[in-house]
Amino acid sequence: MNDTSVHVGVELGGTKVVVGASAEGPDLVYRDVIPTTDPESTLSAVRKSVQLVMDSYRVLAIGVASFGPIDVRPGSSTYGVMLQTPKPGWTGTNILAGITTPELPIALDTDVAAAMLSEHVWGAGTSDNSAYFTVGTGIGAALWSDGGVLHGANHSEIGHIRVPRHPDDVFPGSCPFHGDCLEGMASGTAIRERWDLSPEALGDNEGAVLDLESWYLAHAIASLCAVVPVDQVIIGGGVAKLPGFHAGIAAMLPHASDGYPAIPFATGGPQILPPELGDDAGVIGAIELGRTVSDE
Repeated sequence: MNDTSVHVGVELGGTKVVVGASAEGPDLVYRDVIPTTDPESTLSAVRKSVQLVMDSYRVLAIGVASFGPIDVRPGSSTYGVMLQTPKPGWTGTNILAGITTPELPIALDTDVAAAMLSEHVWGAGTSDNSAYFTVGTGIGAALWSDGGVLHGANHSEIGHIRVPRHPDDVFPGSCPFHGDCLEGMASGTAIRERWDLSPEALGDNEGAVLDLESWYLAHAIASLCAVVPVDQVIIGGGVAKLPGFHAGIAAMLPHASDGYPAIPFATGGPQILPPELGDDAGVIGAIELGRTVSDE
């Protein structure tokens, strides 16, 4: 076994899981991608991947960054358990019990909170008042303020806020709980159901998709800024890779806010940025979570 000490991160997403390990900084010495299918198959594959790292390195701690909603309250009787989720078959799954080994310290948060953490430590999050959105299978967001990710009774679910419907949009929405909430109108799932196409294969529909994505996300960010006036919004996820995605949202913000509140829109609105750590923002953030509970 290699004597190198590492921290392990597990980013559990709605489409895929990324298992990574790092000895220091954001550089990965191990990276494995696993499809997210049913809980038993997925978590079994994750355990095997983590064990491969443990067979090769001295593992100090594990950080788990999961899609939600999930109970992230240490001390809760359902800590680490997936709550009522649109992901079929996952409600009630104990994520921590399915992944971890008893001898290692473990930390848990949402996938977007972990991505926000990694971008603040290593990437684009240069402001102490910022937000991170992931637009993929679903939509999640995390807020950073006063040196950390904001939590309350549990983690936020910004993807399920209500947003004004685009005047030309008749799509009923893909969210099984709310229909036309933000996630129901602008997630990758919504794109697939509205156009019967994946975000990677839109062809001539790309312009129309970008128009609607810009509309819904700009209105969501304007609503967010009315409550918490962040001056940076980092947006990652598969849908955010569409050409012109971030610029389109930035251009729509003044219309979405109607010029009020004046701050931060007086200076053109919050910066709309891609993650500097790209697809690895979540897993690097999970590793950072592990470092927070490690003795070394």
